[in-house]
Amino acid sequence: MILRARQFEFCFPRPALVMGIVNVTPDSFSDGGQFLDPPAAVAHALQLVEQGAEIIDVGGESTRPGALPVSEAEELRRVMPVVEQLAVQIKVPISIDTVKPGVARVALAAGASIVNDVAANREDSALWEAVAEAGAGYVCIHMQGTPQTMQANPAYNDVVLEVGEFFSERIRRLNVCGVGRDHIILDPGIGFGKTVEHNLQLLGAARNFTSLERPLLLGVSRKSFIGKLVGAELAARLPAALACACLAVAAGVQIVRAHDVAETVQAIRMTEAILAKRKV
Repeated sequence: MILRARQFEFCFPRPALVMGIVNVTPDSFSDGGQFLDPPAAVAHALQLVEQGAEIIDVGGESTRPGALPVSEAEELRRVMPVVEQLAVQIKVPISIDTVKPGVARVALAAGASIVNDVAANREDSALWEAVAEAGAGYVCIHMQGTPQTMQANPAYNDVVLEVGEFFSERIRRLNVCGVGRDHIILDPGIGFGKTVEHNLQLLGAARNFTSLERPLLLGVSRKSFIGKLVGAELAARLPAALACACLAVAAGVQIVRAHDVAETVQAIRMTEAILAKRKV
């Protein structure tokens, strides 16, 4: 299996990739405001690469539950100085975390290679066309509703089945828009329109999605369902997130999105070393 994102190419099986998070926002749930200043964001990204991040995900609009959208102009003001500087300083793919076609186009033109789209449930194809034109990678995230509504009352008959069907349907639509299958990454959207029970079901069934033969991305870092399940405050959720990451890698997940890159890389590499010695 191959993942292509502009000039980058990853061939699987290979060690799992860690995507380091750089939030250039004042209101993200875990680190809002810490890296709003472009030099601070760039320095943080460089540190994450040094710690082992093989993708850097830059976002300028919070997608936490209830977050208010920002204008395209404001999002560009936040992210573009960071993307432009990173494009000439790092040798790993830059992912732009956005739902706006205009932001995606500008970021891709400046050197980003992946679009991370929490609104993959969209009907308009403009963002997908921008991805196709650039030959970029695309993270297709399952979300029920919008960040403003997704946690109001999420409901499914069978969350695993419905997410799988969503992925299959989106792959077809992306192909129609010119986004090749080998450019698509699938993310079940832990915490995006799901209860704690839904999240656990998706984590337990991660292997089900490997049949789609696309890289799977997992993002659980510091999320609220961990706090609800184990009673941990935001700063104390790393052990639970690492447990999720390790079990997910054992189930076939190829990319883990994380704030705590050094710890995540270490946990995943240990998991992979053990799995490599497992007798079938």
